[in-house]
Amino acid sequence: MRREEIEASSTVKSADRTLDLFELLARWGREMSHAEIAEALDIPKSSLTKLIRNLTDRGYLRFVPETKGYRLGDAILKLAQQSNQLRSLIACAEPVLGDITQQTAESCALNQLKGEQVEVVATVVSQQRLQSHMRLGDLAPLYAVSGGKAILAFLPDVMRAEYMRSVSFERFTKNTIGTKKALLNELESVRANGFAHSLEEFTPGIVGLGVPILSSTGFPLGSLNLAIPAVRYSPEIGERSIAILKASAVRIQRQYLAE
Repeated sequence: MRREEIEASSTVKSADRTLDLFELLARWGREMSHAEIAEALDIPKSSLTKLIRNLTDRGYLRFVPETKGYRLGDAILKLAQQSNQLRSLIACAEPVLGDITQQTAESCALNQLKGEQVEVVATVVSQQRLQSHMRLGDLAPLYAVSGGKAILAFLPDVMRAEYMRSVSFERFTKNTIGTKKALLNELESVRANGFAHSLEEFTPGIVGLGVPILSSTGFPLGSLNLAIPAVRYSPEIGERSIAILKASAVRIQRQYLAE
């Protein structure tokens, strides 16, 4: 077996052990000692010690001194809460997306931050013959699409600064933003005006308009965007579409925060 295959096999084995440990503690319902875990999962104690130390350091396990045992940590709960929050946001947004498309006759989507990209998590497609398809799971760079810029502009300063340090630009079309200075200038405009646009910057022939959905603290929970074929776009349509998007974002925000 080659070295690469051995390393891959070891990685998969470690991942399996981690998942087995999480499932064991979730089923058991109380703290378990190092010895109990090792026996239940048939893991060598030396290997288990390294695994537990790493998971405890990262908050996925918690050591309870009174029982000298381990239980699932807060990081696991946070992951579950984030998953529930995403489902809740999608549930709030889905009927609104339908209304947006009904009012504009264009395809629209709900997007969320995923690393240094933006991901489509819900979408409604226009019924017009000439339409833009935004599929669930589609990813795009934050700097290249309206939904990404709408999120990026409202991120906390430290998160946006970290992104700006690491971002590298790919030219998807002749209109794609290609410098940090140009991006920073545009993000300032997005914050001032409350909306973002992408003028054939990611997909030739498509104009994107996007607005953020903000939490009570101003953090971008996600964004709404419209994808309009450039042949149907005009300043008047843009102005009307932005007003619809902004009102829709407020509607989703109010319902989400009320839950």
